[in-house]
Amino acid sequence: MSGKHHHYKGPEVSCCVKYFLFGFNIIFWLLGASFLAIGLWAWAEKGVLSNISSITDLGGFDPVWLFMVVGAVMFILGFAGCIGALRENTHLLKFFSVFLGLIFFLELTAGILAFVFKDWIKDQLNLFINNNVKAYRDDIDLQNLIDFAQEYWSCCGAHGPNDWNLNIYFNCTDMNPSRERCGVPFSCCVKDPAEDVLNTQCGYDVRLKMELDQQSFIYTKGCVGQFEKWLQDNLIVVAGIFVGVALLQIFGICLAQNLVSDIKAVKANW
Repeated sequence: MSGKHHHYKGPEVSCCVKYFLFGFNIIFWLLGASFLAIGLWAWAEKGVLSNISSITDLGGFDPVWLFMVVGAVMFILGFAGCIGALRENTHLLKFFSVFLGLIFFLELTAGILAFVFKDWIKDQLNLFINNNVKAYRDDIDLQNLIDFAQEYWSCCGAHGPNDWNLNIYFNCTDMNPSRERCGVPFSCCVKDPAEDVLNTQCGYDVRLKMELDQQSFIYTKGCVGQFEKWLQDNLIVVAGIFVGVALLQIFGICLAQNLVSDIKAVKANW
């Protein structure tokens, strides 16, 4: 009598898929936690009451909220993916894949709408920048964001330097007692390579000069036009980033669905 035993080997959960999905999501989980922690820390530093009141103010955009929203979404998705894969929990895995699919669909829809309504988007971008120009001195994070944008894209205001008339500190009215009257922020200034120390007063009174003379001191092109030019010049890179993000999302959905199918197949043989 033979001592060999034949064992039936049923379906199994793929360890490669399981732990790859776990590793794939733990990175996003940690990144989401970091963004959320930075956002909450900045929110606490500014004061809870001031930030609650800023929610109702649609004129200004607070970058802290961007960190918090992105961080919260990444944290929730990463958590669902990690725990779902590790514990072989089909509910969490389905939540992960559906949520990720919804985000992918929203991104795709936004991309199509942005192409179809590009003129409307441009008008909204003008409005958005001008609203934030008005709130420039109200929030330090917003101020830093505008300064970064104007320096990076070598621009000033939405359409040009005169957009800074919208800000109470920079407008040219006779009633304005500010030393920055008829000026622009330092981030609008053309940088002198010979200067080692940043001159934060370089934009004072510059809009009192003739427009041709202003070009020697500040950027005279608007940020909307400069941003459009930057997009055209870097179209391949921008498109590559969007395609890469989309492929990562599709890959994550496929992994989660594959793992769900394996778990269901194993449970069906119990």
